[in-house]
Amino acid sequence: MRAAGSLTAADLFPGGVSSPVRAYGAVGGDPPELVRGKGCRVWDSAGREYVDYVCAYGPLILGHGHPAVLEAVAAASAAGGPFGVTTEGEIRLGALIRERMPSIERLRFVNSGTEAVMSALRVARAATGRDLVLKFEGCYHGHSDGLLAKAGSGLATLGLPGSAGVTAAVAGQTVVVPYNDLDAVAAALVANRGQVAAVIVEPVAANMGVVPPAPGFLDGLRRLTADAGTLLVFDEVITGFRVAPGGAQELYGVRPDLTVLGKVIGGGLPVGAYGGRADLMNLVAPSGPVYQAGTLSGHPVVMAAGEATLQQLDAALYARLEATAAELEAGLREARPEARIARVGSLLTAFVLDFASFFNRLRAGGVLVPPSQYEAWFVSAAHDPTAVELTMEAARGS
Repeated sequence: MRAAGSLTAADLFPGGVSSPVRAYGAVGGDPPELVRGKGCRVWDSAGREYVDYVCAYGPLILGHGHPAVLEAVAAASAAGGPFGVTTEGEIRLGALIRERMPSIERLRFVNSGTEAVMSALRVARAATGRDLVLKFEGCYHGHSDGLLAKAGSGLATLGLPGSAGVTAAVAGQTVVVPYNDLDAVAAALVANRGQVAAVIVEPVAANMGVVPPAPGFLDGLRRLTADAGTLLVFDEVITGFRVAPGGAQELYGVRPDLTVLGKVIGGGLPVGAYGGRADLMNLVAPSGPVYQAGTLSGHPVVMAAGEATLQQLDAALYARLEATAAELEAGLREARPEARIARVGSLLTAFVLDFASFFNRLRAGGVLVPPSQYEAWFVSAAHDPTAVELTMEAARGS
């Protein structure tokens, strides 16, 4: 991929990418240089068109270039800013989030999911006076030091058990147990009695491929954490406003103490947020002693994009998303009967033995999916029956 002059992406960036999940090492070949997107389709620098199931790894629930989002971004950009003060757009988006996720009584905007997770766990430690955090194998909660152990997604693709540069002291503050295993959680809480500040979980795992919670798993976490005086943190960076209007906590009827958000709430621009019970969030400065700050947090353009996106997410849109994703799931099962298809709402993974071959067959047929077996596919409201049929043709190799 060549940029200005003779420089290439490989000359400038580690591995030629700004995030390891974008690398094509696991599937072979070079990634396309995408230059334009509209609806559910993207085009590369050679003019080739693809049906896109990457969707920026989740934010683009409306597809590329939705008119309402573009109009909101243009208006916010023309108004100037950022201003270094709270804005009306920030308040409006915060109110929309709280209305749809009642567990979030107060919240704080940040600039990434990683930052949001780090901040939420700082609140949890301050509230409980405890040091340890329990997480699950294969769940990814950003790249902060303490949460990279057995973290799935990019690490799983690269075959790495963790990350260099993480000290033993920091890693030792994280307890890791298998996902969907309540007995392991109970045992870990007993073994570390009075020491676990928070249990953090992707309520629908989406960084080891899509793995739904087992029946009773999330309810069990709620019960076990309450009994242990431990806070329950839902990482809904991926599931928030995607699997249901109120995220996975609405879909499964479980109310966490703290919630981490990102992706959809920024409408395709960089964003994160954390929130929850008012007594917990009142610990955050300047109301309380937990320090967290960010120069560009609540950026007016980001807030406008997020507000415009959430305003489009009505019952009819979610019904259309579900219908399209169900059609895609059924078509993939027919086209590749040997595959195992896992889906929750508009999140889907096709588990196949030779993923690289499957990926390249799809790409040759004009369909772009994440270059990793461990990433979710994202269906947007812009995907239509024509796109689904083209996907089936590519999956069959016809």
